[in-house]
Amino acid sequence: MDTEKIISELGFKAVRSSGAGGQNVNKVSSKVVLSFDLDNSQALSDEEKILLKDNLSTRLTSENILILNCDEDRSQLKNKEIVVKRFLELIKKGLYVPKVRKATKVPKSVIKKRIKDKKNVSDLKQSRRKPDF
Repeated sequence: MDTEKIISELGFKAVRSSGAGGQNVNKVSSKVVLSFDLDNSQALSDEEKILLKDNLSTRLTSENILILNCDEDRSQLKNKEIVVKRFLELIKKGLYVPKVRKATKVPKSVIKKRIKDKKNVSDLKQSRRKPDF
């Protein structure tokens, strides 16, 4: 994954933020909308695209476009930096492949110890019984 190449493929759009904020909200387009077309990306290999489609399926549109918004800051530039940072973290998490769990066997010494302990408890309980004449 080449981050510089991926960042060059991102599409940005500045729109007006919603919610309270006075006159500044009505005048300034500080909200940044990031869009990334997964199918047409040249920076990702086919295996990476398939992995991202599986892992980010809930975040993708029907055309496999990832859309992220940011309106945390009053500055458009800071919102753009925040949304790019979020996007890169999301891609890294989407490309993460967990290690395959290897099943382990119980060691023979542990099995022997368990059986020996069971035998000892059994003998102890046998010795508590009344003698059988």
